[in-house]
Amino acid sequence: MSPDNGSLSDAADREIAVPGRILGQDSTQNPDPPGKATAGKATAGAATAGAVRAGKATAEKPTAEKPTVGEVIATLDEWYPPATAASWDRVGLVLGEPTARVERVLCVVDVVPETAQQALDLGAQLIVSHHPLLFRGVSSVAPTTYAGRIVHDLIRGGVALHVAHTNADVAPDGVNEALADLFGLTDRELMTPEGIGRVGTLPTPLPLRELTKKAAEVLPVTVWGVRAAGDPDRMISRLAVSSGSGAEHLADVAVTGADAVVTSDVKHHYASEHIAAGGPAIIEAAHWATEWPWLPRVAELLRNRFGIETIVSQIRTDPWNLYAPGGEFDQGAG
Repeated sequence: MSPDNGSLSDAADREIAVPGRILGQDSTQNPDPPGKATAGKATAGAATAGAVRAGKATAEKPTAEKPTVGEVIATLDEWYPPATAASWDRVGLVLGEPTARVERVLCVVDVVPETAQQALDLGAQLIVSHHPLLFRGVSSVAPTTYAGRIVHDLIRGGVALHVAHTNADVAPDGVNEALADLFGLTDRELMTPEGIGRVGTLPTPLPLRELTKKAAEVLPVTVWGVRAAGDPDRMISRLAVSSGSGAEHLADVAVTGADAVVTSDVKHHYASEHIAAGGPAIIEAAHWATEWPWLPRVAELLRNRFGIETIVSQIRTDPWNLYAPGGEFDQGAG
């Protein structure tokens, strides 16, 4: 949730305040394991409501010998096929020796200097990241550049890096499923034919103002919290979720029968025109906050499959770290 009114918050420590606990950036404690969440009472650390569903990635008995980087990535590619990634995306193995053994994996949303250093400090052999490190074309990985410094440090430290981005967004055990679990959605459907987003029924219909509060409670805390556009008293029964940047899918939400959508990165004109046209209400959280809930899910899947240690990074990599509240606002003022 947002800081108290009248304060200026500096989130330079970049630690997550998950509902019910505060986890520091050096913690190796995973949040509540998947399986403990129940419909309507999910937490940011509980990535699934019950056991892994039939037809999704299934747990296997751990192997005696630790897997190689290549073996772990082959399994990740089964769960999150690279072919399902968007054409513009950059997924897969970024660096690391496929034959190196893996005993410890760090799961992160972003590979930034803090999470790269965390992997080195923890002695991880593999980072599984949601966002690509090398997103746009590069002509150099010199250590004098931001990304190049990270590449050099990880290679020198023997840490491989794998990315599952839009292919994890659309997967049955992916990012949007984890986000839907936080709200206890039932009767789920795909939001788009391509698998982007999910639409489901809330355990109990809620007015938009209360659902916005619930979103702030179940999502990882960020400095600027959660905001909404729409009639505060509108009752929400069917909810769409679209992790990360969802502005371009507002039209898709409108045809699903959803009453509202939880997403991120909605620009002013997209929101204004969508609401003016009578579209579903918009609940907007930080981009990072809508994607972090997938980390405990993939961590548990890897732990069950290989018997290796998996660590969910508690470092908040949302770039917005200051919040200053405005004054009193009169909705009816001209």
